[in-house]
Amino acid sequence: MGFFERYLTIWVLACIALGILLGGLAPQAFASLAAMEYARINLPVGLLIWVMIIPMLVRIDLRAVRDVTRHARGIGITLFVNWLVKPFSMALLAVLFLQHLFADLLPADRIGEYIAGLIILAAAPCTAMVFVWSRLTRGDPVFTLSQVALNDAIMVVAFAPIVALLLGISSITVPWETLLASVVLYIGAPLLIAQWIRRRLLRAGPATMARFEGAAGTASIAALLAMLVLLFGLQGQAVLQQPLIIALLAVPILIQVFFTSSLAYGLNRLAREPHQVAGPSALIGASNFFELAVAVAISLFGIQSGAALATVVGVLVEVPFMLVVVHAVNRSKDWYERGLAPR
Repeated sequence: MGFFERYLTIWVLACIALGILLGGLAPQAFASLAAMEYARINLPVGLLIWVMIIPMLVRIDLRAVRDVTRHARGIGITLFVNWLVKPFSMALLAVLFLQHLFADLLPADRIGEYIAGLIILAAAPCTAMVFVWSRLTRGDPVFTLSQVALNDAIMVVAFAPIVALLLGISSITVPWETLLASVVLYIGAPLLIAQWIRRRLLRAGPATMARFEGAAGTASIAALLAMLVLLFGLQGQAVLQQPLIIALLAVPILIQVFFTSSLAYGLNRLAREPHQVAGPSALIGASNFFELAVAVAISLFGIQSGAALATVVGVLVEVPFMLVVVHAVNRSKDWYERGLAPR
């Protein structure tokens, strides 16, 4: 176990606190970082994601992608949770908590926008961060890559109709620039770079590959922690100005993350898929494409809207919540595999 992994929970909490502190002390510096974007994709965050995902992509032998159909049940379960369970369950949770249970604690004129933002967040499925979660659970990298690519293909035709249905809006404009740029930035480019690195490492021999994986693993966790500092620094003012609203909006997100990941994990166990498929499946089912969600919320409701704030809360809680799921998946591996034993 590496330097960061040993006390990961402490590191995560420290980085969240550090990010909020630095965001309050140096708002101009973080404003400059926030301005470094293309198609609503923050480039410093994108760079950190590259550091996190390229080590996993290096492990992928593209010739093995054709064998992913062996896990057709795992693919089907993940798609079911992502596209049929997740957006509709979030609509239910958002209405239940924000319109009823928390109604007295929220500004009445913003509740509809908060609900819309949470629905948009849930309708935008996983992106590159899933490679990080999959690696932390020792998931099958080929299954993860195939599932992310398949989700992106479905998103092109399914995202707008689902959001339109749940929000009751007749026309949803998909920010194609953000969607296409994310696919290139988070899948295409890092995959090409990783495969170039893989060929060089294979020629150098197994010892070199082992040294690379060790160093890259530490760098990947360090980049994850740096991204936490950056994300909470970028949104530090919002956290300090509206802590109660952010905490309340995080509740349905938290419940849904645990519900969808548990559902996907349990269904994979019933389908007798191996743990290295069930782990990524659970995490893909719970993760969100936050760049797309933020872009859509801003385009529909405006940058100062409750919908935009709700999607930003999704950005803030993504990493800590998903790390809890990673921990649960790893701790339950023995239980999971006992269910796969011959009967």
